[in-house]
Amino acid sequence: MNFFRRGFLVLPALALATRARAQAPLRLPEQWYGVEVEDNVFTVQMPGVPDHRIVKDVSARGTPFQLHSYSLDTGGFSYVAQSALYPGDVDAGNPRAILQTALADRARSLEGGQWSKVDWRQTQGATAVESVGPLRGGNALRQLVMLKGRRFVSLAFLGPAASVNGREAQRFFNSLKLQ
Repeated sequence: MNFFRRGFLVLPALALATRARAQAPLRLPEQWYGVEVEDNVFTVQMPGVPDHRIVKDVSARGTPFQLHSYSLDTGGFSYVAQSALYPGDVDAGNPRAILQTALADRARSLEGGQWSKVDWRQTQGATAVESVGPLRGGNALRQLVMLKGRRFVSLAFLGPAASVNGREAQRFFNSLKLQ
C-alpha cells in the first residue's frame, strides 16, 4: 500500500551515503547540542548545529505536507533527524504498514537491497522500528523510524560499519525525547 510518495523517504539515506564516504574519520567535539525539531515535536542531541531544510511533499492522494530535515556531517559520520505530520488522507491507523513501507524504500539504497537487522517495538508511546544495513564502501546505515498518531519521526546515523553501535551513534539515538 502506498501511503505517501516514496521518494522523499529514500532521499536522505542516499544523500548520507554520498557525504559519509567522502569524509575521513575525525575526532568529534566533546560538546553536543540539543536540537528542537519542528516546534519542539521532539528533541535530539547532535555534535554540532545541523542544517535545517523543509521538503515540500504530497501524500499519495495529493495533499501537501512538509518534511523537516535536520542534518549534520562531522567526524566522518552523518546524523539526520526528520519529522513530518501526515495529512488526514494518510491512513495512520496501521502504523506498522507505514513504517514497513519506509523500511522497504530505504532498503533500496543498501548494498544487497536489504536490512541486516530489523527490530520492531513501542518507544515513547509510538510504534517504532530500528534497522541497520550495509552500504557500499564499508559504511552502514542505522535508523530509527517511528509513527505516533500522524507524526512521522526518523533518526538516521551513517558511518563506518563498526560505528553504528558505537559511542556517537548510541548518544544520538539515546538522546531522542518525544514531546
